[in-house]
Amino acid sequence: MADAFYTPDPANPNRFVSTELTRGPWSPDAQHAGPPSALLGHTIERCEPRTGFQVGRVAVEILGPVPLEPLTAAAWVARPGRSVELIEATLSTDRGPVMRANAWRFKLAEPELELPEQFLPTGARPGPDQAVPSHFPSTQPVGFHTGIDYRFVSGSFADPGPAICWIRLKYPIVAGTTPSPLERTLAAADSGNGVSRVLDWNRYLFINTDLTVTLHRQPVGEWVCLDAATYPQPHGIGLAESALFDEKGPLGRSTQTLFLGPR
Repeated sequence: MADAFYTPDPANPNRFVSTELTRGPWSPDAQHAGPPSALLGHTIERCEPRTGFQVGRVAVEILGPVPLEPLTAAAWVARPGRSVELIEATLSTDRGPVMRANAWRFKLAEPELELPEQFLPTGARPGPDQAVPSHFPSTQPVGFHTGIDYRFVSGSFADPGPAICWIRLKYPIVAGTTPSPLERTLAAADSGNGVSRVLDWNRYLFINTDLTVTLHRQPVGEWVCLDAATYPQPHGIGLAESALFDEKGPLGRSTQTLFLGPR
Protein backbone atom coordinates (compact mmCIF):
# COMPACT_ATOMS: atom_id res chain seq x y z
CA MET A 1 0.00 0.00 0.00
CA ALA A 2 1.10 3.59 -0.62
CA ASP A 3 2.71 5.59 2.19
CA ALA A 4 1.26 8.98 1.16
CA PHE A 5 -1.93 10.30 -0.42
CA TYR A 6 0.00 11.89 -3.29
CA THR A 7 3.49 11.50 -4.71
CA PRO A 8 5.17 14.36 -6.59
CA ASP A 9 5.88 13.88 -10.27
CA PRO A 10 9.70 14.19 -10.66
CA ALA A 11 9.22 15.74 -14.10
CA ASN A 12 6.74 18.42 -12.95
CA PRO A 13 6.77 19.93 -9.43
CA ASN A 14 3.13 21.01 -9.84
CA ARG A 15 1.85 17.54 -10.77
CA PHE A 16 0.90 14.95 -8.15
CA VAL A 17 0.17 11.27 -8.66
CA SER A 18 -2.94 10.20 -6.73
CA THR A 19 -2.41 7.01 -4.75
CA GLU A 20 -5.01 4.46 -3.68
CA LEU A 21 -5.23 6.19 -0.27
CA THR A 22 -7.19 9.02 -1.90
CA ARG A 23 -9.98 6.67 -3.00
CA GLY A 24 -13.47 7.50 -1.74
CA PRO A 25 -15.93 5.02 -0.23
CA TRP A 26 -18.34 4.58 -3.12
CA SER A 27 -16.32 4.20 -6.31
CA PRO A 28 -12.93 2.59 -7.00
CA ASP A 29 -12.20 5.35 -9.54
CA ALA A 30 -13.05 8.51 -7.57
CA GLN A 31 -11.32 10.28 -4.71
CA HIS A 32 -12.70 11.27 -1.32
CA ALA A 33 -12.77 15.07 -1.27
CA GLY A 34 -10.61 15.24 1.88
CA PRO A 35 -7.23 14.52 0.26
CA PRO A 36 -7.59 16.90 -2.72
CA SER A 37 -8.89 19.62 -0.38
CA ALA A 38 -5.74 19.15 1.69
CA LEU A 39 -3.65 19.18 -1.50
CA LEU A 40 -5.20 22.55 -2.34
CA GLY A 41 -4.16 23.72 1.13
CA HIS A 42 -0.64 22.40 0.47
CA THR A 43 -0.54 24.39 -2.78
CA ILE A 44 -2.02 27.58 -1.28
CA GLU A 45 0.53 27.68 1.54
CA ARG A 46 3.38 27.47 -0.99
CA CYS A 47 2.05 30.30 -3.13
CA GLU A 48 4.35 33.30 -2.62
CA PRO A 49 4.63 32.60 1.15
CA ARG A 50 5.02 35.60 3.44
CA THR A 51 6.55 35.60 6.89
CA GLY A 52 4.06 36.63 9.57
CA PHE A 53 0.98 35.72 7.52
CA GLN A 54 -1.52 32.88 8.09
CA VAL A 55 -4.46 31.45 6.16
CA GLY A 56 -7.71 32.24 7.97
CA ARG A 57 -10.29 30.85 5.54
CA VAL A 58 -10.36 28.39 2.66
CA ALA A 59 -13.42 27.82 0.45
CA VAL A 60 -13.23 24.75 -1.79
CA GLU A 61 -15.57 24.14 -4.73
CA ILE A 62 -15.91 20.52 -5.88
CA LEU A 63 -16.62 20.69 -9.61
CA GLY A 64 -17.41 16.98 -9.96
CA PRO A 65 -16.02 13.58 -9.04
CA VAL A 66 -12.24 13.78 -8.69
CA PRO A 67 -10.81 10.84 -10.63
CA LEU A 68 -8.02 8.66 -9.28
CA GLU A 69 -5.58 10.25 -11.73
CA PRO A 70 -2.60 12.61 -11.58
CA LEU A 71 -3.56 16.15 -10.56
CA THR A 72 -1.89 19.39 -11.62
CA ALA A 73 -2.00 22.12 -8.97
CA ALA A 74 -1.82 25.85 -9.59
CA ALA A 75 -2.12 28.83 -7.23
CA TRP A 76 -1.74 32.58 -7.60
CA VAL A 77 -2.32 35.76 -5.58
CA ALA A 78 -5.57 37.14 -6.99
CA ARG A 79 -5.77 40.18 -4.75
CA PRO A 80 -2.54 41.33 -3.09
CA GLY A 81 -2.58 43.46 0.04
CA ARG A 82 -0.41 44.72 2.88
CA SER A 83 -2.53 43.08 5.57
CA VAL A 84 -4.95 40.72 3.79
CA GLU A 85 -4.57 38.93 0.46
CA LEU A 86 -6.69 36.56 -1.59
CA ILE A 87 -5.17 33.42 -3.10
CA GLU A 88 -6.88 31.29 -5.73
CA ALA A 89 -5.97 27.70 -6.59
CA THR A 90 -7.07 24.87 -8.85
CA LEU A 91 -6.58 21.13 -9.24
CA SER A 92 -6.87 19.79 -12.77
CA THR A 93 -6.64 16.54 -14.67
CA ASP A 94 -5.68 16.37 -18.34
CA ARG A 95 -9.37 17.05 -19.09
CA GLY A 96 -9.63 20.25 -17.06
CA PRO A 97 -10.26 21.60 -13.53
CA VAL A 98 -11.88 19.28 -10.97
CA MET A 99 -11.59 21.46 -7.83
CA ARG A 100 -10.89 25.10 -7.12
CA ALA A 101 -10.41 27.13 -3.97
CA ASN A 102 -9.90 30.63 -2.71
CA ALA A 103 -8.21 31.52 0.54
CA TRP A 104 -7.79 34.67 2.60
CA ARG A 105 -4.33 35.07 4.09
CA PHE A 106 -3.98 37.50 7.00
CA LYS A 107 -1.08 39.39 8.51
CA LEU A 108 -0.68 38.35 12.15
CA ALA A 109 -0.74 41.08 14.79
CA GLU A 110 2.68 41.94 16.19
CA PRO A 111 2.66 42.52 19.07
CA GLU A 112 -0.45 40.50 19.85
CA LEU A 113 -3.61 42.45 20.58
CA GLU A 114 -4.71 43.00 24.17
CA LEU A 115 -8.25 41.60 24.14
CA PRO A 116 -10.78 41.06 26.97
CA GLU A 117 -10.32 37.47 28.12
CA GLN A 118 -14.06 36.89 28.51
CA PHE A 119 -14.48 37.17 24.74
CA LEU A 120 -11.68 34.82 23.72
CA PRO A 121 -12.82 31.36 22.44
CA THR A 122 -12.76 28.71 25.14
CA GLY A 123 -14.03 25.19 25.66
CA ALA A 124 -12.86 21.65 25.13
CA ARG A 125 -14.00 18.21 24.10
CA PRO A 126 -12.82 14.90 25.60
CA GLY A 127 -9.52 14.11 23.91
CA PRO A 128 -8.71 11.30 21.46
CA ASP A 129 -7.38 9.14 24.29
CA GLN A 130 -10.94 9.12 25.71
CA ALA A 131 -12.59 8.32 22.38
CA VAL A 132 -13.52 5.04 20.69
CA PRO A 133 -11.66 3.97 17.51
CA SER A 134 -13.97 3.34 14.56
CA HIS A 135 -13.76 2.16 10.96
CA PHE A 136 -15.61 3.83 8.10
CA PRO A 137 -18.09 1.42 6.42
CA SER A 138 -16.53 1.60 2.96
CA THR A 139 -17.08 -0.85 0.11
CA GLN A 140 -13.45 -0.31 -0.95
CA PRO A 141 -10.61 -2.33 0.64
CA VAL A 142 -8.12 0.57 0.46
CA GLY A 143 -8.89 4.27 0.42
CA PHE A 144 -9.13 7.43 2.48
CA HIS A 145 -10.77 5.46 5.29
CA THR A 146 -7.63 3.31 5.67
CA GLY A 147 -5.36 6.37 5.64
CA ILE A 148 -6.79 8.07 8.73
CA ASP A 149 -7.79 7.28 12.32
CA TYR A 150 -11.36 8.00 13.43
CA ARG A 151 -12.12 8.14 17.17
CA PHE A 152 -15.64 8.97 18.36
CA VAL A 153 -16.41 10.73 21.63
CA SER A 154 -20.14 10.55 20.86
CA GLY A 155 -22.09 9.11 17.96
CA SER A 156 -20.67 6.64 15.46
CA PHE A 157 -20.83 5.69 11.79
CA ALA A 158 -23.56 3.20 12.71
CA ASP A 159 -25.74 5.70 14.61
CA PRO A 160 -27.32 8.59 12.67
CA GLY A 161 -27.20 12.06 14.16
CA PRO A 162 -24.71 14.58 15.58
CA ALA A 163 -21.30 13.27 16.52
CA ILE A 164 -18.01 14.31 18.06
CA CYS A 165 -15.11 12.66 16.28
CA TRP A 166 -11.33 13.03 16.40
CA ILE A 167 -9.47 12.52 13.11
CA ARG A 168 -5.75 11.96 12.49
CA LEU A 169 -3.84 11.42 9.26
CA LYS A 170 -1.79 8.22 9.23
CA TYR A 171 0.22 9.34 6.20
CA PRO A 172 1.44 12.63 4.71
CA ILE A 173 -0.70 14.34 2.10
CA VAL A 174 2.35 14.70 -0.16
CA ALA A 175 5.16 12.17 0.07
CA GLY A 176 8.33 13.56 1.57
CA THR A 177 6.56 16.34 3.49
CA THR A 178 5.01 16.72 6.94
CA PRO A 179 1.30 17.67 6.86
CA SER A 180 0.80 21.28 7.91
CA PRO A 181 -1.93 22.26 10.38
CA LEU A 182 -3.99 23.59 7.47
CA GLU A 183 -3.63 20.33 5.51
CA ARG A 184 -4.69 18.29 8.55
CA THR A 185 -7.73 20.51 9.10
CA LEU A 186 -8.93 20.43 5.50
CA ALA A 187 -8.51 16.65 5.27
CA ALA A 188 -10.52 16.16 8.48
CA ALA A 189 -13.22 18.79 7.91
CA ASP A 190 -14.52 17.13 4.75
CA SER A 191 -15.69 14.20 6.91
CA GLY A 192 -18.28 16.32 8.75
CA ASN A 193 -21.20 15.02 6.67
CA GLY A 194 -19.97 11.44 7.10
CA VAL A 195 -19.47 11.33 10.85
CA SER A 196 -22.81 13.13 11.48
CA ARG A 197 -24.87 11.53 8.71
CA VAL A 198 -28.60 11.36 9.33
CA LEU A 199 -29.70 9.37 6.27
CA ASP A 200 -29.32 5.66 5.49
CA TRP A 201 -26.03 5.01 3.66
CA ASN A 202 -27.71 2.43 1.43
CA ARG A 203 -30.80 4.46 0.45
CA TYR A 204 -29.58 8.03 0.09
CA LEU A 205 -26.80 10.18 -1.33
CA PHE A 206 -25.57 13.13 0.75
CA ILE A 207 -22.75 14.54 -1.33
CA ASN A 208 -21.07 17.84 -0.53
CA THR A 209 -20.49 20.28 -3.37
CA ASP A 210 -18.14 22.46 -1.34
CA LEU A 211 -16.15 22.80 1.86
CA THR A 212 -15.55 26.08 3.70
CA VAL A 213 -13.15 26.14 6.64
CA THR A 214 -12.65 29.25 8.77
CA LEU A 215 -9.83 29.14 11.31
CA HIS A 216 -9.23 31.72 14.02
CA ARG A 217 -6.29 29.58 15.16
CA GLN A 218 -4.17 26.83 13.61
CA PRO A 219 -4.43 23.39 15.23
CA VAL A 220 -1.63 22.05 17.40
CA GLY A 221 -0.74 18.38 17.19
CA GLU A 222 -1.89 15.58 14.91
CA TRP A 223 -5.55 15.34 15.93
CA VAL A 224 -8.45 17.51 14.73
CA CYS A 225 -11.88 17.17 16.36
CA LEU A 226 -15.20 17.67 14.57
CA ASP A 227 -18.28 18.44 16.67
CA ALA A 228 -20.54 17.85 13.69
CA ALA A 229 -24.23 17.99 12.82
CA THR A 230 -26.11 17.50 9.55
CA TYR A 231 -29.33 19.37 8.73
CA PRO A 232 -31.31 17.78 5.84
CA GLN A 233 -34.38 19.18 4.08
CA PRO A 234 -37.05 17.24 2.13
CA HIS A 235 -36.43 19.37 -0.97
CA GLY A 236 -32.96 17.82 -1.30
CA ILE A 237 -30.56 20.47 -0.01
CA GLY A 238 -28.75 19.96 3.27
CA LEU A 239 -26.03 21.47 5.42
CA ALA A 240 -23.30 19.85 7.48
CA GLU A 241 -21.65 22.07 10.07
CA SER A 242 -18.70 21.27 12.33
CA ALA A 243 -17.16 23.12 15.23
CA LEU A 244 -13.42 22.44 15.01
CA PHE A 245 -11.18 21.70 18.00
CA ASP A 246 -7.74 20.46 18.91
CA GLU A 247 -6.70 19.26 22.36
CA LYS A 248 -6.16 22.87 23.49
CA GLY A 249 -9.62 24.14 22.51
CA PRO A 250 -11.66 25.64 19.66
CA LEU A 251 -10.13 26.38 16.25
CA GLY A 252 -12.98 27.53 14.03
CA ARG A 253 -15.84 26.17 11.92
CA SER A 254 -16.44 24.25 8.72
CA THR A 255 -19.53 23.92 6.55
CA GLN A 256 -20.56 21.72 3.63
CA THR A 257 -23.54 22.24 1.32
CA LEU A 258 -25.12 18.85 0.58
CA PHE A 259 -26.97 17.41 -2.38
CA LEU A 260 -29.49 14.87 -1.02
CA GLY A 261 -31.10 12.23 -3.18
CA PRO A 262 -32.05 8.55 -3.48
CA ARG A 263 -29.46 6.06 -4.67
